[in-house]
Amino acid sequence: MNKVVVGLSGGVDSSVAAAALHRQGYAVEGLTLWLMKGKGQCCSEGMADAARLCEELEIPYHVVDTRELFEKNIVDYLVAGYSAGVTPLPCSQCNKAVKFGPMLQYAREQLGIDQIATGHYARITQSPDGRYELRRAVDSNKDQSYFLYDLEQEILAHTLFPLGDQPKSETRRMASEFGLHTAEKPESQDLCLIEAHGSMRSFLEKYLTPQPGQIVDPDGQVLGQHDGIHNYTIGQRKGIGIAADRPLYVIGIDAGKNRVVVGDRSAAQTPEFTVARVNWVSISEPAAPIQAEVQIRYRSQPEAATLIPLPEGRVKVVFDEPQLSVTPGQAAVWYRGDLLLGGGVIERET
Repeated sequence: MNKVVVGLSGGVDSSVAAAALHRQGYAVEGLTLWLMKGKGQCCSEGMADAARLCEELEIPYHVVDTRELFEKNIVDYLVAGYSAGVTPLPCSQCNKAVKFGPMLQYAREQLGIDQIATGHYARITQSPDGRYELRRAVDSNKDQSYFLYDLEQEILAHTLFPLGDQPKSETRRMASEFGLHTAEKPESQDLCLIEAHGSMRSFLEKYLTPQPGQIVDPDGQVLGQHDGIHNYTIGQRKGIGIAADRPLYVIGIDAGKNRVVVGDRSAAQTPEFTVARVNWVSISEPAAPIQAEVQIRYRSQPEAATLIPLPEGRVKVVFDEPQLSVTPGQAAVWYRGDLLLGGGVIERET
């Protein structure tokens, strides 16, 4: 019998993933990663729901304490990034460093199981040459492949995404059919830190003391005051607090001078940028420029671009048409149709 450890958040997606694999004949064991310190409602409620699900399915349940790992790789990472004037994307970092890798390691070392599964909406296929490929989910509104670009071949080879081939409506239907208590549980937010703290601003206020400074135009003319650079992000238009005769966007954050730079829409558009910490997923690193569609935010449309390999595993992205709000610290992920080719972290201009 095939054995699999299913990562359980306590939500409907991971619940159905576990129940579906169980019904298919897998020997399923549930596992929840305890991520946050303190009395975070997110983790405590999730563990209670996950434990109840495992009782309903009559399968073993495990809780793994990864709070120190989460603090180091996510909390410290976020605080350092916002302090430096970039806007980190914690989810992809968390998937690689905190969730998938440690979960597979625990499954192997403690349970003797060589396969894991989650409720993510994405698909894994295999190319004729044996390379594992990451693809968008069938349900484009729920597709989470953007957050999974940093998973390496060793992880993909031992991972199942049971929900990738179905719409969310089918997941809800299956939850009701299976009689799961999570069937009507509302959607969680994309970021667990926001669920626990109410907003990213509230989270950051626990770690960063606001340092008021100047808001300036590209020529350095002072237009107003800000209440801390960590409250601003490249491309931001709302909440800047400057009265002007045209919409203004955040186009730069100067941590050294504690300044926020704003400009009009044309100044906020970017024709090209560089990406570091690149992970080539479904194809090997190319030796020459290639064409792809590049997505720079989770909910943005992918845009046509040329990818130019650079030394030290970096990539230059040149858009066919300049794009708005290219944000340092966020992920740039490139696709060819539904096939995720690779991705990395957008670098700040020097």
